[in-house]
Amino acid sequence: MLNGKTAVITGGSRGIGKAISFKLASLGADIAVICSSSVAAAEAVCAQCTEKYGVKARAYVCDVSSFNAAKATVAQIKADFGTVHILVNNAGITRDGLVAMMKEEDYDAVLNTNLKGAFNMIRHCAGMFIRNKEGCIINITSVSGMMGNAGQVNYSASKAGLIGLTKSVAKELAPKGVRCNAVAPGFIKTDMTESQSDSPLLAAIPLGRMGDVEEVAQAVAYLAEASYVTGEVLRVDGGIAM
Repeated sequence: MLNGKTAVITGGSRGIGKAISFKLASLGADIAVICSSSVAAAEAVCAQCTEKYGVKARAYVCDVSSFNAAKATVAQIKADFGTVHILVNNAGITRDGLVAMMKEEDYDAVLNTNLKGAFNMIRHCAGMFIRNKEGCIINITSVSGMMGNAGQVNYSASKAGLIGLTKSVAKELAPKGVRCNAVAPGFIKTDMTESQSDSPLLAAIPLGRMGDVEEVAQAVAYLAEASYVTGEVLRVDGGIAM
């Protein structure tokens, strides 16, 4: 159980992030939900966490790709909750396109949110983790970062970078009692994957179906409590990347 812990979830207002917020709240964690714009959706998630599980929950609007915005948001969360014990870097965007025609701004936007955003949040939470002599960081990467995906050079690069970030942070912070792991979802039913519902890759999933957001949330919950696991990338992909 995560009673007495505070968990920060970026991109926590919908899809996988929403499921993670509910799952960690169900285990007793207080929840800080970060969204990029739709504060109403984030506040609705927080209200459900409080009403159903009796935990403290607050919503924050933050562009995690901004170093200073992330710093200010983490400072506000610290003021509101006292400290942070769990950080889930889930915020992510896509700007798909073939490499020969991809716009520079589309490449940069995806790397800045998906990869730099995770760095920004880790950077500003690390001091609390080190002072507390404990902390758990969980980065939501993707099997696209492990096996690549045509039309997603920016997304795949950002998610591959997250794996390297995860392992390096795990090695740096392990002596301080801080763990860092990643979850790599495959094809999961979300708004972001609606356009991929007829992808030929679906036929390559050994378990024969797309995953549910709750199945990703279960993996996050496991890593939040797995005190002897660090530097790991846990696939939740029906076997497509094995």
